[in-house]
Amino acid sequence: MQSVDRAVTVLELLARNGEAGITEIAGELGVHKSTASRLVSVLEARGLVEQLGERGKYAIGFGIVRLAGAATERMDLPRLGRPFCESLAADLGETVNIAIRDYDVAINISQARGTAAVTAHNWVGQRTPLHATSSGKVLLAHAPREDQDELLVRPLERYTTRTVTNAGQLRKDFDLIVRDGYATSYEELELGLNAAAVAVYNQEGEVIAALSASGPSYRFSRKRMREVVGAMRIAAKELSSQLGFLA
Repeated sequence: MQSVDRAVTVLELLARNGEAGITEIAGELGVHKSTASRLVSVLEARGLVEQLGERGKYAIGFGIVRLAGAATERMDLPRLGRPFCESLAADLGETVNIAIRDYDVAINISQARGTAAVTAHNWVGQRTPLHATSSGKVLLAHAPREDQDELLVRPLERYTTRTVTNAGQLRKDFDLIVRDGYATSYEELELGLNAAAVAVYNQEGEVIAALSASGPSYRFSRKRMREVVGAMRIAAKELSSQLGFLA
């Protein structure tokens, strides 16, 4: 923990002053120059700081920009995604959401209600299981294999009789989701609620969100889902392009 605290202190110093040498950094940390030098070398190796020419001073590196960009991207999603949710909800008549993955859950960050008389309730801010929702399946299907392994080794909660809790079956479903480009949930989280979701990409081509449409099972049937997936893909592609993704 002390090393982490010192590393953050170095970054804060450089952000505040613009640049600093090893002597100044060591003084800020209250350590010997050799200790400060080793710490700065690690930060430099990770691209978080960089040396300025031959002067021996250091400044914030572009690795910080990359990390900050990831955070900004997530914060921009609700703002950028809102018009797409509203337009798609108006066209489909169903409730449309955007969700992101927060390790072992999906969090809904934007929603637009459909025009139909009976629509899903407000999901914004709610944490939903990855294995029992269409958005969660999209996010987990495109997650690193090690994340999948870690999450699927745990006991998976059964929310309805239709919830898939078998890890092997979910892995097969993930392969189909990646192949077909969308995921579905047929009353797996709540009885009477169906949903379909497609992936949203960032400029690096990574799946960072899922765009979903949901509605009552009597109206948002399997046939209806297949009919609307095309429109959902177009909306997700346009949103992805605004995030810098070039298909």
